[in-house]
Amino acid sequence: MKKLLLSAAVTATMFAASATHAAEYVIDTQGAHAFVNFKIKHLGYSWLHGRFNTFDGSFSYDSANPNASQIMVTIDTKSIDSNHAERDKHLRGGDFLNVDKFPTATFKSTSIKFDDDGDEADVTGELTLHGVTKTITFEIDKIGEGKDPWGGYRVGFEGETSLKLADFGIDYNLGPASTHVDIGLYIEGIRK
Repeated sequence: MKKLLLSAAVTATMFAASATHAAEYVIDTQGAHAFVNFKIKHLGYSWLHGRFNTFDGSFSYDSANPNASQIMVTIDTKSIDSNHAERDKHLRGGDFLNVDKFPTATFKSTSIKFDDDGDEADVTGELTLHGVTKTITFEIDKIGEGKDPWGGYRVGFEGETSLKLADFGIDYNLGPASTHVDIGLYIEGIRK
């Protein structure tokens, strides 16, 4: 029994030590090296593309223990931009994002599971959008990491997922081809 308890204590200590070695990164929104994009089918004939211009966040990452990583992103929903002022006004209103009542959307990871190569992962977490919180999963790819020309250190990832609008209380009828929106998260982080 003592050996089992000692083994559990050592394992817990090693896990805690490895989690504390993860570097902290700030998402590089200042340099515009990060994007939150979306696309949705328009009547089933084409794609409508857009993005959120204002967001911020941070993440922790250690290539030696990538599954201990975490990410947190906050999006200003008023910053939605589909390159069409009247449409954006409608998207900000009560039929869609209702930005006066729900000015932010947030995502906070609860687990990250990388493949054996450390290049691809499933990121699961809680997305709060339009006042509704749901567990979602992003499939992400690591783009790369290393020193930058200014003496810093960076790492970048991209990921996509598809959201059913009705799951988040957005039930405006856009037709049967437009029930889901694809979200793309493209982030480059600068190590603190």
